[in-house]
Amino acid sequence: MGSIKSAEVSREVFPYLRVYEDGTVERLAGTEVAAAGLDPATNVLSKDVLIIPETGVSARVYRPGNITNKLPLVVYFHGGAFVIASTADPKYHTSLNNLVAEADIILVSVNYRLAPEHPLPAAFEDSLGALKWVASHAKGEGDGNGPLPVLNQEAWLREFVDFDKVFLAGDSAGSSIAHYLGLRIKDEVRDLKILGIVMIMPYFWGKKPIGVEVTDQFRKQMVDNWWLFVCPSDKGCDDPLINPLVEGAPSAASLACEKLLVIVAEKDVLKDRGRLYYENLVKGSNWAGKADFVQVQGEDHVFHILDPNSHNAKTLIKRWASFINSDSVN
Repeated sequence: MGSIKSAEVSREVFPYLRVYEDGTVERLAGTEVAAAGLDPATNVLSKDVLIIPETGVSARVYRPGNITNKLPLVVYFHGGAFVIASTADPKYHTSLNNLVAEADIILVSVNYRLAPEHPLPAAFEDSLGALKWVASHAKGEGDGNGPLPVLNQEAWLREFVDFDKVFLAGDSAGSSIAHYLGLRIKDEVRDLKILGIVMIMPYFWGKKPIGVEVTDQFRKQMVDNWWLFVCPSDKGCDDPLINPLVEGAPSAASLACEKLLVIVAEKDVLKDRGRLYYENLVKGSNWAGKADFVQVQGEDHVFHILDPNSHNAKTLIKRWASFINSDSVN
């Protein structure tokens, strides 16, 4: 059966998935599932909620075990090149439990739809819809006085969130989503103020190689292949969804947050894109916020997800928590 199936492969997107001639998609990673509930190691509680019934978009919501006052909210978008992973991924689940415990926050992890079944910009639009759902709690909709029914509201958000302290965050592809939402929120989610954005090893790209991409042709071609697979745009790797600095992309000056943290890894082929994004925001735009840049030495892409209990992963979580709970970016 395996040899017959392998002969029917029409496209392989290494190392994530195969597409067969009959349209079947076989994911090679990111399919593991961890149940929501109480995490004994951190005393963090989580549950899964359906937030957009029309599309099936859901979220995993996290809260500390003991809450005595209103807490900051992080709306989180997972990575996976837009083709793998979910809010139930065990490694993401462990990492986010650790963050919630360290930072003492409420967290909403968005389970957007994946390509190729749902080509881009589906993931971006799903995430925008999820953010509007979050914003409905800040406005008091769904309490019987607004257009949303009570059943579409989440009690943990209504009861425990300080909506003056809302953050967007994501790793890899999730950082691309966070950037996209940061540009659109002023026009489309006006009732929600974003205090800060955290981009961890952001998945930004471009047709022309820069930095390490110039000599690392294997990984350059691999990442090219990822993006060309998920996005049907005729702009290719210079689509503004993946290249925020390309000519014609929305200006970073309109990023709707007061502070930003960009974290990259020394061995990551994406690190130069993250640094360029930060430098353009700080030096090349009229953005009025404050930003900080951190490069983690000796590590590769999303190391903190792959080994969430490592020393460097714990250090990253502490830096992230400090960003959320501090008035400064440092």
